[in-house]
Amino acid sequence: MKIPGTRLLARIVLTLLAVAAVAVAVTGCSAIKDASKSDTAKAKVGDCINVIKGSAVDSKTEPVDCSSEKAVYKIVQTYDTKTDCSQDYTSYEETLNGGTTAFLCLAPNFKQGSCYIDNNLTGYQFADCASTEAAFRVIQRIDGQVDELLCGAESEKFLTVSDPKTTFCLGRPKA
Repeated sequence: MKIPGTRLLARIVLTLLAVAAVAVAVTGCSAIKDASKSDTAKAKVGDCINVIKGSAVDSKTEPVDCSSEKAVYKIVQTYDTKTDCSQDYTSYEETLNGGTTAFLCLAPNFKQGSCYIDNNLTGYQFADCASTEAAFRVIQRIDGQVDELLCGAESEKFLTVSDPKTTFCLGRPKA
């Protein structure tokens, strides 16, 4: 006895199984690629990171809450391939087997009153203000404006970021 539509139903089921298999294969490859990334490389735009150890080839970083004084950088752009970041930003590249797995453009996220290490090769790191490594203290942080003239007489230097608009007024660390 033949039931009408049995072949059609079988085709639909086979098609759905094929689509599900392709979806699992595609998602599985993506999951494997993401598994090789560090927590920092998996972070999204707007997240913040702490630099535990700066290095030109093997930095140690971790995602942190943006309100933390150790949230040295805020992620402003993410890419899967190496690219050029604006001169306002610091770049972070993560590689595996010679290929780029993550490339982040980072804006400074300094906290008013906190001190930082400034290294041309490895970028900024949080520092205790009493430490001999501390290069500067953030005297004032002005969000929403890019204008070094807003810094007072106590400031020796300034740093501005165009996006997000921020002015950092910098001075000597307190001993």
